Amino acid sequence: MSFLTRTYPFRQSEHWLRDCIFYGVVIWAILYMLQPFGFSMYHGNKFLVAGIFGLITSCCYALYGWGFLGRLTQRVRPWRIWHQGCAIIGLILFIAVSNFILFSFIFHYPITLRLFLMFLYWTVIIGIFISAVSISIQYNQFLREKMESLLSNTTEEQKDISITIHDTNVRGNDLCIPINSLLYVEAKKNNVSVCCLKEGKPTYVEIHTTLSAVVGELKDYENIFQCHRSFVVNVNNITSARGNSNGYQLTLGTCTDSIPVSRSYVPQLKAFIA
Repeated sequence: MSFLTRTYPFRQSEHWLRDCIFYGVVIWAILYMLQPFGFSMYHGNKFLVAGIFGLITSCCYALYGWGFLGRLTQRVRPWRIWHQGCAIIGLILFIAVSNFILFSFIFHYPITLRLFLMFLYWTVIIGIFISAVSISIQYNQFLREKMESLLSNTTEEQKDISITIHDTNVRGNDLCIPINSLLYVEAKKNNVSVCCLKEGKPTYVEIHTTLSAVVGELKDYENIFQCHRSFVVNVNNITSARGNSNGYQLTLGTCTDSIPVSRSYVPQLKAFIA
């Protein structure tokens, strides 16, 4: 119950026309290609009829989103997760009723409760799938915007800060660079390879030390993140993160190297972003 009463974290989509077209195309594709509900028995123009169902779905989504849900979200503040869940159920029911009436008209089926429940059953399954895809897209966009905002602010705050990575060789030279120039550090046997930006280009500097020593030296900087047993990255410079719960591949700055995030570090990365 506490989860349902939380504030819904994603803003409502501002691209209703795009979403309407997308959902309409999905319904058309499912009907035309998979041909459920006995659609395969229809001997007319299946392409056209599937398109009509897709059009009805788009219109329902537009009417529900623009006319009802748009006004409701403005009046109900804060908009909670259970509100969004009820709104999705309402949208699915609205689409189910509209398409069921169209289905009965085109195929000359009698309007019965049994037939409607069967139609509603498949509409709910399809609706849940589409809703899951939509929420997943919203979630990824939310994380991307959150990361961009977070990294932009952190980068600005640290633009005048320099860090030092000490070389443990007697004649070694310590590396002192602006923190925002650091891309990543990779463990290599008894040394580490530091990838940093010099004049906008990735440069590699090898230093005699251990990765654990580097992590210890930079532990006070929250944006220095160990993502793998062999890698430490500067999250300020992450330009893309691809993957799933099993692991990510990071790209930093103008460097073309792909830096792994092992599974055990994924929760920490998500917690940092969120």
